[in-house]
Amino acid sequence: MKNIGGQAVIEGVMMKAPKGWTVAVRDTKGEIHVKKTSLLELPKLLKLPILRGVVALFHAMYLGIKAIEFSANKVYEEEDVTMSPLLISLTIGAAFVLGVALFILLPLYATKLLGLISSSVSKSSFVFNLVDGVVRVFIFMLYIIGIGLWKEMRRIFEYHGAEHKVIHAYEAGKELNVDNVRHFSPLHPRCGTSFLLIVMIISILIFSFIPQSWPFFYKFLSRLVLIPLIAGLSYEILKLSSKMKDNAVVNLLIMPGLFLQRLTTREPDNKQIEVAITALKEVLEFEVENVA
Repeated sequence: MKNIGGQAVIEGVMMKAPKGWTVAVRDTKGEIHVKKTSLLELPKLLKLPILRGVVALFHAMYLGIKAIEFSANKVYEEEDVTMSPLLISLTIGAAFVLGVALFILLPLYATKLLGLISSSVSKSSFVFNLVDGVVRVFIFMLYIIGIGLWKEMRRIFEYHGAEHKVIHAYEAGKELNVDNVRHFSPLHPRCGTSFLLIVMIISILIFSFIPQSWPFFYKFLSRLVLIPLIAGLSYEILKLSSKMKDNAVVNLLIMPGLFLQRLTTREPDNKQIEVAITALKEVLEFEVENVA
C-alpha cells in the first residue's frame, strides 16, 4: 500500500504519492478537472532522518502553492497562469516571514512583557520558555478560529475532511466510493495540523535550553536557527505515531492533535468526497503507470 498524503485546496483536493501528485478541482459548472505531475527522486542524503523532515516541509509548501494555483485558475475561470520559480520562492519566503512574525517574534515579545510583571517568568529559563510556548499555542488557536470564520476557508476545511476520509478508506482497503468513504472520520493522525501542534510542543522542549540571560535578539535568532531541527524531529514523531496508531500510549499522545483538527476539518458533502476520491484514484493510477 502506497504512503499517501494530501491537502485541501480551493474547491478541491491534492493527493501526493511517492512518484507523483494530482489535484482534482470542481469548477462552478460542476465539472471536475485533474492535474497530474511527477515527482523527482530525492538523493539518499535528503532521506536521512531529521533532514527528510525539513525537506518534506518546504516541499509541501511548494506543492501546496502549485496546487492552489491550479485550483484558483479552474474555480475562478481565469486564464492559465504559470508561476515562475522566483515567484514561488517569494511566496514561500513571504509565508515564512509572516509565520516567524506571528508565531515566534510575537509570542517571544509578549512573554518578555509578562516577565516585567512576574519575576518567575523573567528569572527562570524553563518558566520563560514554557510561557512562550503556551502563548504561541494560544495565538495559533486564535489564528485557526479566526480564519475558520471566513466562508471560503470553511469550504476548504470541508475538503480537508473529505481528504482525510478518503485516505482512511484507502488505508482500510475499502472500495473508493462515496458510500464507503462517508463512514470514516474526517480526522487523521498524519495531518499537517497535528504536525504543527507537535512542532509547538517540541519547540518548548528545545527552547528551554536557551539561557534566560541572553538578550532578546539572541533569543529570537536562536529560535530561527533551531527551526530546521524542530521541524525534522516533529516529522519523525509524526511518522512514528502513524506507524504505531494501534498503541494505547501513542493514541493518548496524538489526541491533542486530533482535537485541534476539529478546528481545521468539517464534514464534507458527497460532491466534495467525490472530488477527493477522484484525486486519490488519479494519483494511484499515476503510480501504476510510472512503476520502474
